[in-house]
Amino acid sequence: MEKEGEKESISLSPRENYMDNQGLDMMGEETDIPEKTREEDIATSLGNESELSAFQRGSQEPFSKARQFYRTHAQLFQRILWGLLCTAYFAYVLTACILNFQRALALFVLTCLVLFFLACSLIRKHFGKKLLRYGKPFENSQLWLWLKWGLIAVALVGLILWLILDTAQRPKQLISFAGICMFVIILFACSKYHFAVSWRAVFWGLMLEFALGILVIRTDPGFAAFQWLGEQIQIFLNYTVAGSSFVFGDALIKDVFAFQALPIIVFFSCVMSVLYYLGLMQWVIVKIAWILQITLGTTATETLSVAGNIFVGMTEAPLLIRPYLPDMTSSEIHAVMTGGFATISGTVLGAYITFGIDPASLVSASVMAAPCALALSKLVYPEVEESKFKNKEGVKLPRGDQKNILEAASSGAADSIGLIANIAANLIAFLAVLAFINAVLSWLGEMVNIEGLSFQVICSYVLRPIVFMMGVNWEDCPMVAEMLGTKFFLNEFVAYERLSQYKNKRLSGIEEWVGGEKQWISVRAEIITTFSLCGFANLSSMGITLGGLTSMAPTRKSDFAKLVTRALLTGACVSLVNACVAGILYVPRGAEANCASFLNTTNFTSPSYEIYVCCREFFQSITLNNTGQLPFSQLRTSPEFSAETLASCCGFYDHTNCIKNSLFV
Repeated sequence: MEKEGEKESISLSPRENYMDNQGLDMMGEETDIPEKTREEDIATSLGNESELSAFQRGSQEPFSKARQFYRTHAQLFQRILWGLLCTAYFAYVLTACILNFQRALALFVLTCLVLFFLACSLIRKHFGKKLLRYGKPFENSQLWLWLKWGLIAVALVGLILWLILDTAQRPKQLISFAGICMFVIILFACSKYHFAVSWRAVFWGLMLEFALGILVIRTDPGFAAFQWLGEQIQIFLNYTVAGSSFVFGDALIKDVFAFQALPIIVFFSCVMSVLYYLGLMQWVIVKIAWILQITLGTTATETLSVAGNIFVGMTEAPLLIRPYLPDMTSSEIHAVMTGGFATISGTVLGAYITFGIDPASLVSASVMAAPCALALSKLVYPEVEESKFKNKEGVKLPRGDQKNILEAASSGAADSIGLIANIAANLIAFLAVLAFINAVLSWLGEMVNIEGLSFQVICSYVLRPIVFMMGVNWEDCPMVAEMLGTKFFLNEFVAYERLSQYKNKRLSGIEEWVGGEKQWISVRAEIITTFSLCGFANLSSMGITLGGLTSMAPTRKSDFAKLVTRALLTGACVSLVNACVAGILYVPRGAEANCASFLNTTNFTSPSYEIYVCCREFFQSITLNNTGQLPFSQLRTSPEFSAETLASCCGFYDHTNCIKNSLFV
């Protein structure tokens, strides 16, 4: 028994040893206890503990077997779980479509897109090598070359025919097309290696941009989809009010810009961090990058970074490819920089939407800029080195470092504090500097009898030809050129804020010309301006880009410094080409309003843009019908307009006919 007890005592757990030693220490002072009694007590306690240990092992044995069974069949259980979840989801989608298909259309389209990409991934995973092997004989064959150049020729002929037919009624759109040609020629003249330009990348990049523009601006499904997406983003961002009103109060978030626009950046940054933690954003970026890579023939690293710029900023997107930056070629680094300058991040996009800028135009401009950035980057700085990243398999996107979703949300909100402080500080500094520059220019102008000289006035003259080539009406060019100069030399935030002021004036029904000065720009000019301002290409962004990339790859600091100016100008041209595409494709949407019925039925409580347009049309019709005698006597019997309508219009707007009409009322 003693030997057995000694063997069992060796296998005791540390916790049991600790208890035995504690008991022995407590009894160590009782030296008068007989040795035999002590040995019997120890043997008894060891026997009881061995029985208890056997009981515990017996009671835990079913759980151990269950754990072992789960580990053995874990993959099967995961498949069953995913199968149940997918079945439940498809049942939900089917139910929603049966109840109201129009209401569930967006859910149905998103589901189809996800299924399409999943099917493509499965085909590439299981049959990709076989398909590549089957297509290898045609890779360098004469048939493939003829097919490729045939497709390019068909696309070019189709584009020319479309331009001829589409611009027959609107010749103004040809100006925007000439603008694209002008920017491409200028960039080719500034190219680093003229004879090394990859015209495949240039052609496919511009064609993808044009195709996206047609989808978004011209087709009804595409326009409705992006309009819906913009509205959903706006609704989503409005939830920021729940948090900001609790912290700052309702009065501040309604009247003060800092408490109205900047909290949206916190909310959006939090959401983006959660999406990165879940891996959803990486999945979307990879799919977009795959489309760009197979069409333009660009490398994996530069394509992933440019695709990431659609959603994140110029310093966050290179983090996706941070391990590969030291080994990238100069052309690839130039493409990464150009993508950062040519787009805006999702966080500031939310702030621009709060200004009243059209959400659909902002989203489509950012998406269209990605292929255009790669195309123009390869035009300005072609690839002449051997890249190490020609296939995507060697590039992996990192997941977030956070441990759980709550930490991801918290870190995303905390990371936005620096961005908010940077935006607020830049706005204070740039607006103050602008006011100082305008004061100096005004003082210098007064010395030579030039009144009202300012930075905006100089930009309106210098940049007016560029703005006109984008397709803006000549009378709107000075105001658009002023905003374009503000964006490039100061900040796009200030430029968008100015655009929102013009838009609010138009929507409030203010007269277009007051005292010989234009108060707002047309809807067409607003759309073109929105596209032209959509990018981080300004002088202050050069320092931000250099600082961010240098911290990621210090060994390439000299290369970054040599490339940043060229990339800045290329990124600015990407936004201008985007605006030209919008100028070609934009047409007024919706049925033309019947001004007669609108004016006769509306309540003239406050002016609006619709009232202004219809009243102006009313005034013009009276002027056109005037053959020497005033036709106001016919207004009372006119089936379209009435004298009361004319009086209501005259109550809001001044016109020569209003003075004449007062003699006959």
